[in-house]
Amino acid sequence: MDDLARLAALHGVATTYQPAEDVTVRVPEATVVAVLRELGVDCATPEAVRGHLAEAGREASQRLLPPVLVWWAGSERPAELAALPAGTRIRLEGDEAEGWESEGRESEGRESEGREPGGRGVPPLGVHRLGAETPDGRTGEATLIVAPERAPGGGGRVHGVLVQLYSLLSERSWGMGDLGDLAALARWAGRAHGVGFVQVNPLHAAVPGVPTDPSPYRPSSRRFPDPVHLRIEDVPEYAECPERAALAELAGQGAELRREVLEKGALIDRDAVWEVKRRALELLYAVPRSRGREGEYREFCAEQGEALDRHAAWCARDGLAADFHRWLVWLTDTQLAAAQRAARDAGMPVGIVHDLAVGVHPHGSDTLGPPLYAQGVCVGAPPDAFNARGQDWGLPPWRPDRLAATGYAPFRALLRGVFRYAGALRIDHVMGLFRLWWIPEGAPPAEGTYVSYDGEAMLAVLVLEAHRAGAPVIGEDLGTVEPRVREALARRGVLGTSVLWFERDWAGDGQPLAPAAWRADCLATATTHDLPPTAAKLAGSHVELRERLGLLTRPLEQELAEDAADTAQWLDVLEGLGLDTKGEEAAVRALYGFLLRTPARMVGVWLPDAVGDRRPQNLPGTWDQYPNWRLPLADSAGRPLTLEALAASPRANALLSAVREGAGARTAPPGARRV
Repeated sequence: MDDLARLAALHGVATTYQPAEDVTVRVPEATVVAVLRELGVDCATPEAVRGHLAEAGREASQRLLPPVLVWWAGSERPAELAALPAGTRIRLEGDEAEGWESEGRESEGRESEGREPGGRGVPPLGVHRLGAETPDGRTGEATLIVAPERAPGGGGRVHGVLVQLYSLLSERSWGMGDLGDLAALARWAGRAHGVGFVQVNPLHAAVPGVPTDPSPYRPSSRRFPDPVHLRIEDVPEYAECPERAALAELAGQGAELRREVLEKGALIDRDAVWEVKRRALELLYAVPRSRGREGEYREFCAEQGEALDRHAAWCARDGLAADFHRWLVWLTDTQLAAAQRAARDAGMPVGIVHDLAVGVHPHGSDTLGPPLYAQGVCVGAPPDAFNARGQDWGLPPWRPDRLAATGYAPFRALLRGVFRYAGALRIDHVMGLFRLWWIPEGAPPAEGTYVSYDGEAMLAVLVLEAHRAGAPVIGEDLGTVEPRVREALARRGVLGTSVLWFERDWAGDGQPLAPAAWRADCLATATTHDLPPTAAKLAGSHVELRERLGLLTRPLEQELAEDAADTAQWLDVLEGLGLDTKGEEAAVRALYGFLLRTPARMVGVWLPDAVGDRRPQNLPGTWDQYPNWRLPLADSAGRPLTLEALAASPRANALLSAVREGAGARTAPPGARRV
């Protein structure tokens, strides 16, 4: 290994990577140098490289403890603590660890099995500052993360629905689905069909501007929600507002936006919706709050602290007072919590599953404050079978060194913010807890490299905060995933994501996996927001759509034939299990019936599948060629449907009733695989 490679390894920067088991790709040296520079390591000359290596060696020889330690409850203490000299005194700082102090080894050098000397057990759950002092006077400090052995399990098998909230308009929506609609969906689905959860798209704060980026996966802030989702009439001050005529006029404009989408074929216009809602909210902000509500608001602001202040100040670039934007965050938080209560009141054991995006916009509010983000790189993905050129997501990554130096405080705060109102949490691109593909500014995605994070520490923080919230965690682990990552996630109780069309015996004959061969610890579904709805997959219309948009790299006939063969294989499997596949509706029910025969702990119905919608919500690889993230829920003919029409739909009720009936059935043997 040459000096640059050694230095890169010390900082978690890959110099090679394996897109497949038998393929190794060398990372361009310029990429390695650029990424190290973003980590504060100048490698412009061989002398500089050797100097950094020498400095790293000196630091390692003098360091008593590593910067971060993880102690899993029920496990032996970290090896680094066990290796400290006999008589070393260990102390923890922080309210949760008050009074916890111990010697690392007794004077005779003996240790209690699985316990600290002196009868003390594992330290309290939490993130602590640990100090150590050896008998010869050497000292060291580290962040100690003490986490439960596993994330909450959520009980037995549960079924639910997956929906993009903006797409689900009701007869009360102002141009797009809102939090009132989410609560109403939860009440109907829970009471009528025994649904255990509703999973939604990220509801993070968007980057304002005209036009606003409609993607929920490129937000301004992941910590704070977007007030565009507010149900205006559910704000308590609405009833007390004296500006009745002005409110009525704005409600009329909101209704017109709804009619344009539902009746006139218009796309969802987030900017127009926000303009109307913002004007209404300005009127409500002027209404004096009751003493109780004012106290709750001030308590929320104090709890959220400087981060909320920075976010509000950033939002105030629109010319409105910063306190107005703090108030909007609070209102949205309260309606999110109300939606979760509605779900639980409807009998859902989980409730609302929120989605955590992988990153934020480079100029969003989350990038303000302490310098945690790398500036000259973006996160993306290397080339693969689906994207030959790789992907650049335009998201700046956290610097792993600075994140660790904070004791993972930003990650902890982010999780706590979302867990305030989440029944469970989905982590988009959960592999990012362990490594991310960094692309230097000006380089194509294929010329990036992987940068490692302390995956055990990130996972421990996630499990700790999930435990505190009592909420299960689902990791989106589709695509190429290192085996060690899936094993670590499963060991700590983080569920994976299994999509039917991708579940084949890739290590064997490539045939569709039998139900018993599926892993149990996953959310199983037929499709996602980035894939064709099931009706489109069955008909092959998604291939024709990509051909019309010029996205195919092979002849249409070849693509159609290959896709039809893939679908036919799955239909043969369904028929072999005695499931009826005659006709589109029956085939869709059969596919979900298949999922219910797997041991998957969660089974999710993509809501557009319930009504035969053929249009994907997002078509990767497109920008303005396709209306990504702007389509309302529609029936098989493309006619938009309201939430009320959904609840009355014979097709939707038939599918959800069938799923409920089959939700308790498991045909997998006790030894079915979990990873």
